[in-house]
Amino acid sequence: MLSHAHIWRALDTLAERLGLSASALARRAGLDATTFNRSKREAPDGRPRWPSTESIAKVLAATGTSLDEFMALMDGAGSGRRAIPLIGFAQAGEGGFFDDAGFPVGGAWDEIAFPNVGDEHAYALEISGDSMLPLYRDGDIVVVSPAAPIRRGDRVVVKTREGEVLAKELKRQTAKTVELRSLNPEHPDRLLQDGEIAWIARVLWASQ
Repeated sequence: MLSHAHIWRALDTLAERLGLSASALARRAGLDATTFNRSKREAPDGRPRWPSTESIAKVLAATGTSLDEFMALMDGAGSGRRAIPLIGFAQAGEGGFFDDAGFPVGGAWDEIAFPNVGDEHAYALEISGDSMLPLYRDGDIVVVSPAAPIRRGDRVVVKTREGEVLAKELKRQTAKTVELRSLNPEHPDRLLQDGEIAWIARVLWASQ
């Protein structure tokens, strides 16, 4: 059942996953910094105040979070922290870090502590270069789930069979091709044949 506490828990958990305070999350969404403050969650007479639908929509858009993921946070899914592999973009293009399905293998990586995202194969990639600007900057970390279903509009990481690693938005996917929209307008969109792709995985969170 949807409740006042569930909504606020989801917002707090999302902020924590991104390494943000409630105020910083509000600012990222283009809202007043006090929008999600605890003092705003109840009226002076004790009645609960709910965040507006517009505020939540802006948060989801600003953080790349789907409605399904936000609903899971309301249920308390993904609580707790665990160590996940941290792999650099340059490393990701080399052999030995992933199996044929795009799951991380071996142990020649660093690790970071991160809130549980519900996928035991999730890992973090450290962005390098400017091809993902303005959404992701050099040094930002994205958390990737190779098991998560992928839909049009999702941000994804793709590795080609030639070893190229791309962070793009999924524009369209058919049985034979994958169309990727560049996050940086200075870099071209890409059309890849199915046979060119080693694996494709969905970006769940960005810690910036």
